[in-house]
Amino acid sequence: MKFFLITSDHLSDRLWFKDTEDFIVAMNYVAIVAFKYGCCVLAFILMSNHVHFVLAEDREKSVLFINEFKKMYSKYLSKKYNGRKHLKRNDIDLRELSPYDESLERAIAYVQMNSVAAGLCLSPSEYPWGTGRCFFRPIPAKGTKAGELSGRKLRHTIHSRERVPDCFLICEEGYILPESYVAVDFVESLFRRAQRMKYFLDHSSKASKRLFSEQDIPSFKDQILISAIPDLCRGLFRKNSFKELEEGEKAELLKQLRYRFSSNINQLCRVTGLEYSTAASLLDSI
Repeated sequence: MKFFLITSDHLSDRLWFKDTEDFIVAMNYVAIVAFKYGCCVLAFILMSNHVHFVLAEDREKSVLFINEFKKMYSKYLSKKYNGRKHLKRNDIDLRELSPYDESLERAIAYVQMNSVAAGLCLSPSEYPWGTGRCFFRPIPAKGTKAGELSGRKLRHTIHSRERVPDCFLICEEGYILPESYVAVDFVESLFRRAQRMKYFLDHSSKASKRLFSEQDIPSFKDQILISAIPDLCRGLFRKNSFKELEEGEKAELLKQLRYRFSSNINQLCRVTGLEYSTAASLLDSI
């Protein structure tokens, strides 16, 4: 058996997921693609502008998995956001992991800690968009079995006509719980006990990033800023969107976002779609 860490490029000027619906749809697509191709998922996380997966598969099947996931989700994005090719230039890195030198454990911990390093939560178990809640749970996951829903209701819930097993559990928020298809038993046997997993989480590179760069971590999620921008545009400039603003107005809005939400320039680029150099120039303007 081979193991791979799959990482997408971090988008600097746009997002994979703009709102909760986007995350929910993507969570369902992970489950659908994993079942469709019989892929063994060990861990994953969906972040605003990138994704990570750890698979127990050969290279060919790992590539098939991520390409199909991107294809399905890109189709959804194009339909929702008027045909924009959000992921067209989003490259993927595939790295093989050794099961003999703790590379696999470190990769899983690295993936789990992304949300903590980004300042979105204090523990991976608090982040819903991935496998942060899956391992060493004292209480089994609960949800509605897919087989208990009508075909129409199921298709509407998972945003797909693809078939999923009747035993898959769907939570109240409307996505298939990762516990339904992730190899939880394998991961727990790999770490052997919860304390050993915690050790890897606490000593991962993402944990170090959180420790040494807390001042540069945004205080609010990207989605909060995205929802606030139209209101600020109307309140400050009597315009409905960021695209309608003149250059001076864009500069003022960026400064307002930085002041009100403690945003750094990378986050401002993601939520507005500006290139880094353009945002920097606007922020530096008088």
